[in-house]
Amino acid sequence: MADLRVLADATPLLGRRTGIGRYTASLVGELASLVDLRLIGFTTRGWRELRSVAPAGARVVGPPVPARVLRSMWSRGPLPPVELLAGTSDVVHGTNFVLPPSARAGGVVTVHDLAFLDEPSEAPGLEALVRASVRRAAAVCTPTEAVADAVGTRLGVEQSKIVVTPLGVDREWFDAEPDAELRQRLPADYLLFVGADGPRKDLPGLLRALDEQLPPLVVVGPGEPGHDGRVQRIGYLPDPQLRSVVAGARALVLPSRDEGFGLPALEALACGVPVVCSDIPALREVTGGHAELFRYGDAEGLRAALHRALDAGAPEAGRTHAARFTWRACAEATLRAYRMAADR
Repeated sequence: MADLRVLADATPLLGRRTGIGRYTASLVGELASLVDLRLIGFTTRGWRELRSVAPAGARVVGPPVPARVLRSMWSRGPLPPVELLAGTSDVVHGTNFVLPPSARAGGVVTVHDLAFLDEPSEAPGLEALVRASVRRAAAVCTPTEAVADAVGTRLGVEQSKIVVTPLGVDREWFDAEPDAELRQRLPADYLLFVGADGPRKDLPGLLRALDEQLPPLVVVGPGEPGHDGRVQRIGYLPDPQLRSVVAGARALVLPSRDEGFGLPALEALACGVPVVCSDIPALREVTGGHAELFRYGDAEGLRAALHRALDAGAPEAGRTHAARFTWRACAEATLRAYRMAADR
């Protein structure tokens, strides 16, 4: 399908990459060799940067336009169509919840999770945009079957329109090792939390579960570095440093109320680190029986799961499981959605 013209929203490639930024970067890196890929950034500040981060084989198109203005217009109707900004294409892919309206192109939108329904104050106005996007889309991509079920139930999307596109694990994770220089700044043994300190991640619940027999906690994510008792925050890390910090952890902990995929859990398994996570549908699906699970919000259950993980270590089967998730497979599943959109 190299002649299929695909326009993808590449705005998540700009700035410090969160999970959606990493998804978008890895996906377009694979798609560039599979389709005629054009990338557009809905921004003014980082617009020029997109050319330097675009993968080989992809073409950056469109003028600098602020996302806020476009989202405000798109929340009221299908104008302006994206063709006015980027020219014609066969398929338009909204990689980050919002599908730009188009005059002719088939639409595909990725819905990563439904946190915007449960915590609307964290993303004002997003619900209306997502509902409009899934109505316009010929295909809706989700990272897990769990999110696919929720999208069908809570957004009213027909299952025939949904394509599950599991995320991948970069090969570098399987060879990751602790970095000696970084280790000098960290405890000799530590538990690890990776992510933003938002309500659905339940970092406070993890702090309540810690006891003196457990290693101290290292937190990687947005925010200022610093110490607070047995908790060390080290801020945002680029991917190479993040891999080293994960590889050196005694266990990675995801105490989330909700996840769309939970990529840090799979990455930790890839480098042989035990995983402890809440027993919620997406994390059960992704970890595939290779994590210690506990009931969300149960501090005693989390504490017991942490002790079990440290006693047991990480079986090699976890690495084998993680190796089944590749970005090429994600791209090929996404191509199925593109075919649905192009053939609508």
